[in-house]
Amino acid sequence: MKNDLLAQFNKAFESKARLGIMSVLVVNDSMSFNALKELLGLTDGNLATHLRALEESGYVAVQKQFIGRKPNTTYSATQPGQQAFTDHLSALEEFIRTM
Repeated sequence: MKNDLLAQFNKAFESKARLGIMSVLVVNDSMSFNALKELLGLTDGNLATHLRALEESGYVAVQKQFIGRKPNTTYSATQPGQQAFTDHLSALEEFIRTM
């Protein structure tokens, strides 16, 4: 039974950083790179690496624009990303209940 629940865990969300990123993006329409970095206490490189992996999985969308002359990159959770994250959290909750 527990092995079945473990199989439902999504490997894309195994790291603390990715859990944090998705937690923030699921409850906000979008967040800037700098706001995510400050909120989660991650370095530029660490955050960029995790965001890229989530983007490649189709879980995060990237919007690049200029505000005045400054580049601004924002991120949002995609519908598949929101569903995958919800499913992952449900599997975690079920696993905890069976302990």
